[in-house]
Amino acid sequence: MAASTNMSSFPECQVKFYTKQVKYSLPDSIFSVPGNATSSELSDLINALLKDWSEEEWKTVEFDFIVGGQLLRLSLQELLDKKEISNETVIEIEYFERYPTPTPQDSLVHDDWVSGVQACKDWILTGCYDNTIQLWTIEGKHLLTIPGHIAPVRAVAWIEVGDPISTFVSTSHDETAVIWQWNQQTNAIECVNVCRGHARSVDCVGVDPSQGRFATGSYDHMLKVWCVGDQEDGALEANEGEGSRKRLKNDAGKNKNRTPIMTLAGHNEAITGLEWTSLEEVCTASMDNTIRLWDIELGGMKSQLTGSKAFLDISFSRLNRSLLSASTDRHIRLWDPRSKEGTVVKCVFSSHVGWVTAVDWSPVNQYHFISGSHDTLLKLWDIRSPKAPLYDMTGHEDKIMCVDWSVPSLMISGGADSHIKIFKSEVVTEDEPME
Repeated sequence: MAASTNMSSFPECQVKFYTKQVKYSLPDSIFSVPGNATSSELSDLINALLKDWSEEEWKTVEFDFIVGGQLLRLSLQELLDKKEISNETVIEIEYFERYPTPTPQDSLVHDDWVSGVQACKDWILTGCYDNTIQLWTIEGKHLLTIPGHIAPVRAVAWIEVGDPISTFVSTSHDETAVIWQWNQQTNAIECVNVCRGHARSVDCVGVDPSQGRFATGSYDHMLKVWCVGDQEDGALEANEGEGSRKRLKNDAGKNKNRTPIMTLAGHNEAITGLEWTSLEEVCTASMDNTIRLWDIELGGMKSQLTGSKAFLDISFSRLNRSLLSASTDRHIRLWDPRSKEGTVVKCVFSSHVGWVTAVDWSPVNQYHFISGSHDTLLKLWDIRSPKAPLYDMTGHEDKIMCVDWSVPSLMISGGADSHIKIFKSEVVTEDEPME
């Protein structure tokens, strides 16, 4: 079946279109399209076909296309040549609605560099170089300033979000990790435990899937595992306004102090990122150019991945079981640490022009992730398009230090410009139409 379009007629390829988004399905047919067709021209073709076959008034939709496992960003023939796919056969092309453009939603102002951020449900935690933790609603309303550290805060992570009690952890240059309890109804904060044991700045933190333990990585090269454990009483008010800047004493009592249940040594430089890949395994990234997998049950290193430059962050996807690494060589790498065939680096993403400081997978789509860099850009990627991100999100005036995509509709970044930038997007889950 020949396709009627405005595209050039030379050369031609025989293609079969298919989609997993049922409402955009076409009859099972083979089409003849020009080899120099672009994604935009194929999108026009799909819209023309859907308009002809739709029983209702058709509204134009922008589509993306996958050929040979890669997004179409060149002409069809150029991609076929690159992938060494013969145009003598029928080419199967998957199409789906293009990811919507993320839109700026808010900019949350801090008093110093923002080095840590994590959202959960209706709340956003941020860590700042003014020694404080900040608590916000996802709509941008400021709830609390928590002056609980005596040096810059490096990382924050929710442990459990409940109604009304929630728990989270913060880490700092002051060599501690602090467990906090927040009462949503009274807006009261309690310093539950101060975790001591590191000898240098505690730069990263991750909570295990059971929410019963967390791990910290430090400039002292050590990985430590801690138990969340029992929580004490005696909430301290930290409402904005009166007393908000009074320091919550870390040493409120000997029972507040906590020591690690495990210390794992092996890195030769600072640990800059960590992720729990399961209840028994933690992955760490370091400035010693290595990524290491640790067996928490046995208390030892399982394997090591080696790069050429310092790693600054990692992110693990529970949807595709892959790792992303951010590096000082300006590249992002996709790793399959369990690969038994060929290289464990499955793809390299190149677009940033400064150090890549932070990466985070989408929580609902195995193909998408975001990255932040010293080049001030937050980028949205599809792993099937390694040379070109889907979108560049601007707004920061200085280097990006942290990113978060824990809430599916919110892409968040924090930077040395003392701002949190929030971009909102429609939720796009794998193999489903947009909500």
